[in-house]
Amino acid sequence: MTEIITAELVSIDEPLGADKRAVIDALAQRVAAQGRATDAARLAADAWAREEKDETGLPGGIAIPHAKSAAVTQASLAFARLNPGVDFGAEDGGADLVFLIAAPDTAAEEHLAVLSKLARSLMRDDFTAGLRAATTADEVVAIVRDAIADAPAAAAADAPAPASRAEARAAGPSASATDDGLMIDGRPARIVAVTACATGIAHTFMAADALTATGQKEGVDLTVEPQGSSGYKAIDQRIIDEADAVIFAVDVDVREQARFAGKPVVRSGVKRGIEQPAQMLREAVAAAKNPNAPRVPAASGAATASEAAPTSLGGAIRRALLTGVSYMIPFVAGGGLLIALGFALAGYEIANTADGHTVNNAIFTLQNFTLWNLPPEGLVYYLGAAAFQIGQLSFAFLVPALAGYIAYGLADRPGIAPGFVAGAAATFMGAGFIGAIVGGLLAGLAAWWLNRLSVPRWLRGLMPVVIIPLLGSIFASGLLLFVFGGPIAALTKLLNDWLSGLSGAGVILLGVILGLMMCFDLGGPLNKVAYGFATANLAQGIAGDERYLQIMAAVMAAGMVPPLAMALASTVLGRGLFTAPERENGKAAWLLGAAFISEGAIPFAAADVFRVIPSAMLGGAVTGALSMFFGVTSRAPHGGVFVFFAIDNFWLWLLSIAVGTVVSAVAVVLLKRYARRRPLEVDAPAVAVTA
Repeated sequence: MTEIITAELVSIDEPLGADKRAVIDALAQRVAAQGRATDAARLAADAWAREEKDETGLPGGIAIPHAKSAAVTQASLAFARLNPGVDFGAEDGGADLVFLIAAPDTAAEEHLAVLSKLARSLMRDDFTAGLRAATTADEVVAIVRDAIADAPAAAAADAPAPASRAEARAAGPSASATDDGLMIDGRPARIVAVTACATGIAHTFMAADALTATGQKEGVDLTVEPQGSSGYKAIDQRIIDEADAVIFAVDVDVREQARFAGKPVVRSGVKRGIEQPAQMLREAVAAAKNPNAPRVPAASGAATASEAAPTSLGGAIRRALLTGVSYMIPFVAGGGLLIALGFALAGYEIANTADGHTVNNAIFTLQNFTLWNLPPEGLVYYLGAAAFQIGQLSFAFLVPALAGYIAYGLADRPGIAPGFVAGAAATFMGAGFIGAIVGGLLAGLAAWWLNRLSVPRWLRGLMPVVIIPLLGSIFASGLLLFVFGGPIAALTKLLNDWLSGLSGAGVILLGVILGLMMCFDLGGPLNKVAYGFATANLAQGIAGDERYLQIMAAVMAAGMVPPLAMALASTVLGRGLFTAPERENGKAAWLLGAAFISEGAIPFAAADVFRVIPSAMLGGAVTGALSMFFGVTSRAPHGGVFVFFAIDNFWLWLLSIAVGTVVSAVAVVLLKRYARRRPLEVDAPAVAVTA
């Protein structure tokens, strides 16, 4: 574990560049030169992507650019002492002590724990003073190894402190404890806090230590729970129950947020917990004294992204739409596969007779039945009818589930009931997929607003189970019934009429558009819109409208192209153009693509977005156009080649996928070979890397 840093990874007073991008690139080159990363450019890109989300400069001349990266093969620390310092975004000026923390994307817990200990050491003045006084790389290595050694002090530093309120009280209050601003009912305020950052390595633990140290200095009774990548030790529920307020210094969701339900809360990004811990503590104490302060929602099971960090209304709506589609998919996938199974067992005519067979029969009432498809006594025929009927019932939840979970994405659990009711209203009005989106947003916004109202304590328990479902349903469903439902239903009919009028080039163009959408963001908003459009109308296709079955086939085929193309390119056509981890990902992508899991291409896109995504879109457009041209239909919404029995013209469908896959794979190989990225130019000379 001590080999996490070596002298070859240390730079003392060497010019690495005039800006932080140059410094990150130089340190990434050192990591790669020591065989600890397969691709310096990729490691630097991953660290820079993290830097662009939130600058890593900290008060006191410290910067900790960091990343989990598939390019990293061994958890490593690269250190640079700069003279002069370089601006990493800290308010007090440039950083002269820079650690690049490089962790594999599959880093083991023990490695993450060591990296976390280093981050916490950066909060100690003696540690940073030693780094500034060091004259050789070996001295730096010794200082860092001492800090991350498995000594009792280091182990203690990794645990949330204090471990219990008894220990905190035993230490006695500091001089600041007499500050009335930090007292509640004549005693030190009791605060609990959670810290968490995107990687869970550095900022998580530095914020925890900054808050803990400030709490001890100010005499606040504080317990912190750092939720890092190596796991976390949950605060005892009794301590939470006794707390006056809670601080969430997080950039990601708080795990098990329901533990803090009802507590006054102060929220911020994790970096503020490092830079302004005293101010956050005072805000938490003020919130505890303010009956109108924001509180952790009483019905929350987990924090939504919008709760983890402030966001715009547009961002919240976008995440809510993705949440709705994601939660809707299991209803569609399960129901669609059951319907396909029903067709396989009993034939397509079962769509007209399934309800009669399932309502009027039970398996023990069948008389003189034979095994195979001999209606009405055939056992397999009866099982096919049952599978089809269950699938149809699952499909009936499609619009309500979409609306319900869009509302959930905005307002958490209080939004579910109003959202489902709004979805049912959309179904009743014939507003379909579009009505579900509008109804879900209305219900979610209403539930969110109602949940933020300051109400008497006796009424607070009724809000999520009675008041919000009642008023939210009246608001959202009422607007759908009396205002929006009719126009949306007319728009839906207009869309259906347009689709029915498509022929020739129009059908092919629709396939191109759907293919582009499916491959643009690999599971993101546009992908979800295209897939949601296909699945939301699949029931109409099964009822006899083959246009929607063709759309479903084109959408599923196009969504299979990106992972299959990356698999073909990385394991067959251009192996030398891909890193070893990418070639391993390529092997898995064959199966992921065959099963219609577009996310199998994400590792490739994340590493080289400007060459992978255009190539995937090109192949997806070709596949979507060919599938529509051939008139392929699919009665299954998911499963890829494994639901072959639900796909008519299966071999033409496979041909469409194969052509698009080859086009996309050839495109990405050509782009990687001839469209090379220009290296970053810096004014300062390049760093000399020792062997």
